[in-house]
Amino acid sequence: MARATGSRALSLRTKVTLVVIAAVTLAITGTVVASYRHVGGLVGDELERGLEDRAATVTALLAVDRTPPRRSDMTEQLLRPDGTVRALGPGRERLPVSAADRRVARTGSGSSRRDVTVSGREYGVLTKPLDGGGAVMVGQHYQGVLRVEEAFLWRVPWTTVAATGLSALLSWLVLGRILRPVRRLARATGRITTTQDLSTPLPPAGGDEIGQLTRSFDSMLTALRRSRAQQQQLVQDASHELRTPLTSVRGSAELLHRARGRLDPKDEEQILATLVRETAALDDLVRELVDLATDRYTAEDPARVDLTAVAEDCARRHRRLSGRAIEVTATRPVPVRARPRALQRCVDNVLGNAVKFSPAPAPVTVRVEGNRLTVRDHGPGIAPDDQRAVFDRFYRGPRTQGIPGSGLGLAIVHDLITADDGTVFARDAAGGGAEVGFELPRDRG
Repeated sequence: MARATGSRALSLRTKVTLVVIAAVTLAITGTVVASYRHVGGLVGDELERGLEDRAATVTALLAVDRTPPRRSDMTEQLLRPDGTVRALGPGRERLPVSAADRRVARTGSGSSRRDVTVSGREYGVLTKPLDGGGAVMVGQHYQGVLRVEEAFLWRVPWTTVAATGLSALLSWLVLGRILRPVRRLARATGRITTTQDLSTPLPPAGGDEIGQLTRSFDSMLTALRRSRAQQQQLVQDASHELRTPLTSVRGSAELLHRARGRLDPKDEEQILATLVRETAALDDLVRELVDLATDRYTAEDPARVDLTAVAEDCARRHRRLSGRAIEVTATRPVPVRARPRALQRCVDNVLGNAVKFSPAPAPVTVRVEGNRLTVRDHGPGIAPDDQRAVFDRFYRGPRTQGIPGSGLGLAIVHDLITADDGTVFARDAAGGGAEVGFELPRDRG
């Protein structure tokens, strides 16, 4: 697994390097094309200026009856008004004459500029009129320019290859250093995936994006460790709590099986009542365990909830089921932000707890004050040392050991309320009994 993870990190390194190579190649190509066009324009302008300067020099020398000195890259000739050509010196290439050139020589005005090929070489030809009649034709071949272009075009690929190779090498080395924390993180997560050991440490986190990713992984690992510990604790607690009702049910069933109708009807009725009671308790316990383990309210989105309306609805339902007097009062109630069905389950649990512990016909009071809900009973109360422990799973205080129950109702209330950023509380009530409730964030919308 570690090797596979390293391969993926290497693949990322290769991909980024290829992107850098492509970017460098594109940048060099764009620069070369732009430079070539710019330099080509400058060279063309220089050639035109060279022809103009040479034509002016030849014209000035002919005006004083002097022959212009020969240049290896240029040739000149005189074009008479009648269209005949006279060479201005031995060894000079003869330039072809066009109708435009003859018109300049004949009229003594204007000029002619064109490109011609002479003896396999390309020339730029400029024809300018002379003051005494006729015209001078000056030609300059492009062989030097072509050599420069060929050298430029020959060196560009090698320069591009060298620059690209150097960029690729530097990118590979730099990316290897940059991605080193990613490879360390990948190896650590690979070990965790393979061994399922959540205690495996992650590499140190820096201040960059990779460090943020490492911290995010560490937060997820912390949550997984806590979840696994809670699951293990839940299994241990559940196995302990299930043992008592299961033992009672099994003992009663075995007794009925061995007796096979020989029991006194009163004893048999008592055993059957025990079976029904323990089975009902077992059913309640399993249902509470499923709710606690699965948290089926997590898919519900928080919403604006009227806490007083929820309290009155739950009180109405409990009055009908228990026949007990349940009073709801509200003082400056405000909407709260919570998951509606989860909040209803919390009020049901707290009310059910109060009805169970409060002896009949003592009333149960539900009080809503702002964003706080408090349920008051007249039961045995809660000792100061137990006021936080009553929200633990399966906790049964010394005052409530003889009262049936799973010990999970308030634990579910705690988990659901804290998940909605609320707080829970439990305390002894003045005059006896207990006050249990919670406070939720106000809805500011």
